[in-house]
Amino acid sequence: MGVTIKDVAQAANVSVASVSRVLNGHGTVTDRTRAHVLAIMKQLRYTPHIGARSLSTSLTSTVGVLLPDLYGEFFSEMIRGIDGAARRRGLHILVAGLHGGADEAAAVLGSMRGRVDGLLVMSPHVDADLLADSLPERLPVVLLNSGAGGAAYSSISIDNYSAARAMVQHLAGCGHRRIAFLTGPAQNFEAQERLRGYRAALAECLPGVRESVFQGDFSEQSGTAVGKALARKKQRPDALFAANDMMAIGAQIALQGAGLRIPEDIAVAGFDDIPVARYVSPALTTVRVPIAALGAQALQRLTELVAAQAGKGSDAMTDSDNRVAAHTLDAELVVRASSGSIR
Repeated sequence: MGVTIKDVAQAANVSVASVSRVLNGHGTVTDRTRAHVLAIMKQLRYTPHIGARSLSTSLTSTVGVLLPDLYGEFFSEMIRGIDGAARRRGLHILVAGLHGGADEAAAVLGSMRGRVDGLLVMSPHVDADLLADSLPERLPVVLLNSGAGGAAYSSISIDNYSAARAMVQHLAGCGHRRIAFLTGPAQNFEAQERLRGYRAALAECLPGVRESVFQGDFSEQSGTAVGKALARKKQRPDALFAANDMMAIGAQIALQGAGLRIPEDIAVAGFDDIPVARYVSPALTTVRVPIAALGAQALQRLTELVAAQAGKGSDAMTDSDNRVAAHTLDAELVVRASSGSIR
């Protein structure tokens, strides 16, 4: 016979119940114990019997991750955070992209039924009604950067409004008066909150100055298009604040390609602090979002919900177990050369 759970417990000098809790992702195990048990499993080359575990616990040891895209540094960082947190708990992730509208989202959600113990969802096309119609009633769900949770689902978000407000305050403090904003998709919650923060800070710091908003879609290409359009204008804004770094970098490269100097002719700022933001020239002023940490915390919250349901049994689950107040993480202003010095 191969190595059993009892062998792992004996070698780790813990109870079989403790090993079982590590395998099932229960939050009652300390990080130190979990790390020790996982190290012993690796040393003994122990492989859990997924079929037996599914029969005994009704769990698959797999969580679903639904993202609006799988391309780009933001999403790779998000997946890195989720995957690292999952591996530390002996879990697998099943990742899917939601590129279309509500119909595609419903199809992807339906494909996850019976295959995952819970879902992490980030999508502008998914709201509480769609989740309720597409998923089993008791399946744990955590929403990422979404305003759709309400009282129905757990959610973890960045304080996009305050961070965007702080960026405009910084740009105004640098002496910039005509501050333009390159927004994201109209239906995207993050884009809406960042636009709201831009407008609030503009009214507060520069009363009487008209807003200047350009439509983007979070892609580098949309930033490039706006950068080229601004370069052709006789009267340009003093600064361009883009709702994410990919658009900011696209705009900055296009402006430089047209012979303009950053920040002397026009300042540029972004949002997210993706790794490449510090390597463009000049380095990009941005808002640092703890992307990997956001994914890891969402995974942690999801495993707590899964453990609560597994411990009580589906019949004993109450509505409150899958309804929590939204958790909001702060973002940090990162000042680099692209925004210009304080005048």
